Amino acid sequence: MLDSALILDATLLPAMMIAVLAGILSFLSPCVLPIVPPYLAYMGGVSVSEMDEAATARRRVLVTALFFVLGLSTIFVLLGLAASTMGRVLLQAQGWFVPIAGIVVMIFGAHFIGVFRIGFLDREVRMETGDRGGSAFGAYILGLAFAFGWTPCLGPILAAILSLALSEGDVARGTVLMSVYALGLGIPFLLVAAFFPRMKGPMAWMKRHLSRIERASGLLLWTVGLMMVTGQFTAFSFWLLEQFPALAYIG
Repeated sequence: MLDSALILDATLLPAMMIAVLAGILSFLSPCVLPIVPPYLAYMGGVSVSEMDEAATARRRVLVTALFFVLGLSTIFVLLGLAASTMGRVLLQAQGWFVPIAGIVVMIFGAHFIGVFRIGFLDREVRMETGDRGGSAFGAYILGLAFAFGWTPCLGPILAAILSLALSEGDVARGTVLMSVYALGLGIPFLLVAAFFPRMKGPMAWMKRHLSRIERASGLLLWTVGLMMVTGQFTAFSFWLLEQFPALAYIG
């Protein structure tokens, strides 16, 4: 029989997989993907055409993009700390709290799939940060503002990952989940900054299929919510260990 402590460790693996995928889908969302090139150009203090043509401009943009990602990661990690700390407080109530959170996540998923629309989730609130383009510090501040200002747009996906962090009831594990989510969202920014000319084609294709990406996001959220409601994360962890025994040595 598998050790119970091992299962507790293994339950983090599917949650991490979901978190990184959620971060990528957040990057591909309709309110993020279209503004990536001008945002990166602004942070680097260059024009989009300079990003396209000059390697030196792309290097500058890459540096500021790194600080931008650090800024948004700071907020998400702090949210993970807060959520997992609250999860410890609510540990005794997790029997009913996690299914309720799962139902909420399923509702968010239905919004993205298009079953119905929730008005406030279609709005975004952007924070004005002044003229800070061209500096690493300014890019970091923009990252902080991005994490706060796009919360209504990223909210449903972010809520799903925060719910997972809450259900962990452990500060370290919850923080790991939000860190992985931040990586899933932040690394595509760095890839676009580093390889902008080569990324223009894939980004154009993604923009043409934003509605399908949104529905995929909704399906992910709905599935995560259902697993939370039915308690299937543990079962999924058993399945992972049976299929990939090497995972037993992780953690």
